[in-house]
Amino acid sequence: MNHDLQKSDVIVVLCSHDTIVAERGAQVFLEGWAPLLVFTGGLGTITRHLWSDPEAERFARIAVGLGVPEDRILIENRATNTGENVAFTRELLAARGLDPGSFILVQKPYMERRTFATFSKVWPGKSVRVTSPQLSMSDYLDRYSHGSLSADDVVSIMVGDLQRIREYPARGFQIPQDIPDDVWDAYNELVGAGYDRHRL
Repeated sequence: MNHDLQKSDVIVVLCSHDTIVAERGAQVFLEGWAPLLVFTGGLGTITRHLWSDPEAERFARIAVGLGVPEDRILIENRATNTGENVAFTRELLAARGLDPGSFILVQKPYMERRTFATFSKVWPGKSVRVTSPQLSMSDYLDRYSHGSLSADDVVSIMVGDLQRIREYPARGFQIPQDIPDDVWDAYNELVGAGYDRHRL
């Protein structure tokens, strides 16, 4: 989404199979953009086949290893989808008497827009910036973080995410987002080429 970062109350890292997102979350914290770092994620559709420990706990260990103080980290380890990431993070912060006004959300590059749309639906009225690992598409595919996922797997996941941007507003999961015609044409071409394993 090409958001510029701004000083915020909380950084929320939405966890997944992609541990370079943990590195980006740590980087944003260590650069001083917010004083608190939340990792949210249990075991989702993909990671329950890859790991036995919750995504958030794995991501938090990476952040600590990169120099983030443990007392600046909160862990939400139950969420299994993006909506739960937001809702359970809201509960976690409320239980500590916190109602932040501004957030930086850290996500995979191709999930920035869906994360923004979901957060805006589930927790409206907040200032939200979204960021992700600062990589080109080719570099991203070269660095995907789990050896069992091929570049084709990642593209298939991206196709499924784009479909959700289109379908989820009608289900009440996200605010609507415009999808340019050429982007949807590319979606249909990729589905036709067999990149359809992660569609609804």
